[in-house]
Amino acid sequence: MFDRIVTQLAQRVSGPLRAVVGKLPAGFRSPLMRFLRTAYRFSQGTSIKRYDRWVKDFDTLSQADRDKIRAHISGLESKPLISVIIPVYETPEWALREAIGSIRRQLYPYWELCIADDASAAPHIADLLREAAAEDPRIKWIRRPRNGHISAASNSALSLATGEFVALMDHDDLLPEHALYEIAVALNKDPTLDIIYSDEDQIDRNGRRFFPYFKTDWNIDLLLGHNMISHLGVYRRALLERVGGFREGFEGSQDYDVALRCADATAPGRICHIPAVLYHWRRDFGESSFSEERQEQCSSAALRAISDHLDRRHESGEVKPHPVLPHWSRVIRAVPRPAPLVSLIVPTRDRPDLLGMCVDGLLNRTDYPEIEVLIVDHESKLPETFELFSKLQQDARVSIIPYAGPFNYSAINNMAVSKAEGSIIGLINNDIDVINPDWLSEMVSLSVLNDVGAVGAKLIYSDDRVQHAGIALGVSGIANHFNYAMRRSNTGYFGRNVLTSSVSAVTGACLVVRKSAFEEVGGLNETDLAVAFNDVDFCLRLKKRGYRNVWTPHAELYHHESTTRGAEHTPENAERFQREIDYMRTNWGHEIDHDAFYNENFSTDISECFQLAVPPRRKKPWL
Repeated sequence: MFDRIVTQLAQRVSGPLRAVVGKLPAGFRSPLMRFLRTAYRFSQGTSIKRYDRWVKDFDTLSQADRDKIRAHISGLESKPLISVIIPVYETPEWALREAIGSIRRQLYPYWELCIADDASAAPHIADLLREAAAEDPRIKWIRRPRNGHISAASNSALSLATGEFVALMDHDDLLPEHALYEIAVALNKDPTLDIIYSDEDQIDRNGRRFFPYFKTDWNIDLLLGHNMISHLGVYRRALLERVGGFREGFEGSQDYDVALRCADATAPGRICHIPAVLYHWRRDFGESSFSEERQEQCSSAALRAISDHLDRRHESGEVKPHPVLPHWSRVIRAVPRPAPLVSLIVPTRDRPDLLGMCVDGLLNRTDYPEIEVLIVDHESKLPETFELFSKLQQDARVSIIPYAGPFNYSAINNMAVSKAEGSIIGLINNDIDVINPDWLSEMVSLSVLNDVGAVGAKLIYSDDRVQHAGIALGVSGIANHFNYAMRRSNTGYFGRNVLTSSVSAVTGACLVVRKSAFEEVGGLNETDLAVAFNDVDFCLRLKKRGYRNVWTPHAELYHHESTTRGAEHTPENAERFQREIDYMRTNWGHEIDHDAFYNENFSTDISECFQLAVPPRRKKPWL
């Protein structure tokens, strides 16, 4: 019983428990956090052992790898100088020595190490830095006359930098030996890049790696939930200096604030994610970081950094601690005033029981003030259906639109959109049932942002397991849903079941989009994708036009999934489905193989969502 309780607690270290731990006396905080993390790692033994094997097989350099990397470096057209900056304060000697050693072991030799000692009292700090600088002229250091905390110390280290690019590193962490090489390769592929960030993991004192964070490509929506850039983060020095470096008063979230300010000062196309673990975050060796000891202060700084970002972008929104993960964040955006009319399109064929439930939720259990409901009747037969139509039409917000002919989801919705009066369109399956009344307000508040295309909801099966949390391309063939069959309450991989995120596509079962954007890309493809993948294709065409598609977990609805469509397993349907697969592969093959929001180190097996791919799908640049 105790083991089960500990495991349950440990699994929530990254959730509400952490806020509770933050309120404990300082003497209890660190030991309890270390105990809970250890308990969690024990409970996840299989996953850790799997990562051990994965690291050994796919993320450990051989001498042949090193030789190939050195040969690749010698042939690079550009060899930019990278300044690694480290603020140091009272670092244990062994940890600081190992951190510096990891820089000196870099296969890419064009670096400088810029260290600022923030007035440490321990004599070994100055002795070690003096020794390192004497041994390697690429190492510079400065001692601050007084302790100014991490932002001031980071600025002091930045003042020593002469490189075109600056890499941020903590004083006790490690870079793998190919880290800066990977940065240089990315810059040779695209010299216009301003921000580069990588995947990361954690490492214990024995050198065992664990808890990897395989990230998405640039994802402003996820970044507003937590600092997904973090480590390894590399910035063009001119950009970092132009935004003013590190702001004092944001200690503990100073890197987060820098990431947001630099991102606001450049363009998404100049931000690059490298899907490789290029940073090892030191954990569990007895010392606590600033952010662990002052969790409440760090969380407050993060909220202020996000609020400042919204102000810079002239976007309104209330920034609050996330309701499930309070050390992370949620932005609650406002619906414009007056609220734009939303046309909710509900195709149906009989099943008055489902349709009645669905429309009751739209009309009576949704708090959004301005809607019209367009029910598209695809050749219903049952008298009960027509009785329901008559009843529903007593509400002036409801219209019934007939549609005749073979089932063509795309054509049905395109026809209805042409008759819609709202500036916002909502595609709604007739088997959708409302859970939270503010679902539509949440979706509309995102859809009205100028650069947002389609917005999708968190759809739940009746047994409270996830049906849809955004669409992952390449999973189980063309595409499938994130977090399929996961428990609704589960936080998911680094919060991906509870944090708003940009995604490549969302399901048409509950999709909100501006009518102007819908029409701009020509609506749904009724010629080639009558039934399957039309929502994915639509979202990818929006993305190609420069819009971002967003999934929000804060709009929750039940989905009883395609209960009125009829039998799919017929020769005609199988032939049609294969044609739709071929169309998607022909037109979106690259996107399917390289989903920007599903890391190439993850498996494409639907039963292993967010699990390690064996082997990884990413091709290493030196091979």
